Amino acid sequence: MKLYYPGTLIETDEISAEKARLTFGAVFSAGGLLLSQVSALSGIELYTVQNWVKRGFCSPPSGKKYTARQFCRLLTINMLKDSLTIPEITGLLSSINGQLSDESDDLIADDELYYYFIEVISGISSITEKDIDRAVSDVVSGYFEPYAGVRNRLSAVLRIMSYAYYSSVFRRASSALLEKLR
Repeated sequence: MKLYYPGTLIETDEISAEKARLTFGAVFSAGGLLLSQVSALSGIELYTVQNWVKRGFCSPPSGKKYTARQFCRLLTINMLKDSLTIPEITGLLSSINGQLSDESDDLIADDELYYYFIEVISGISSITEKDIDRAVSDVVSGYFEPYAGVRNRLSAVLRIMSYAYYSSVFRRASSALLEKLR
């Protein structure tokens, strides 16, 4: 079975935050990504990326290049869109990062949020509320709060992302099984 980083077409042999950091570090070692590269690595149509930027879901690229933060924001939206509406996703992300088109008010960088999410799902042995809560608690325990209450907000966002992610995984699996029945 092929494994991909959530929201991407980037194949991996294991889902781990450490490996994702290394992989994405290599991808961004030469600088940012062009729109065509973002599309090729994420599977998001070019016009969709442009639309999301135009609608303020992501800050615009600088010099036609997307940063790791911007790329991870797009990946997060992409991986959640099968189970949450775009307004729900942008509301969720705004709850932790304020104005989505402005990175200066972020409580956590989008790439860090993505890596935290990967760390959560890689720490889940069974998909239960208790296991997800434990994995989230473990992951955010080392998070430095810029002010009181941010860790709790980050925990809530990661829980929601986890439930939405697994919901879409099960939805795709159900669809594949239904297709085999036909």
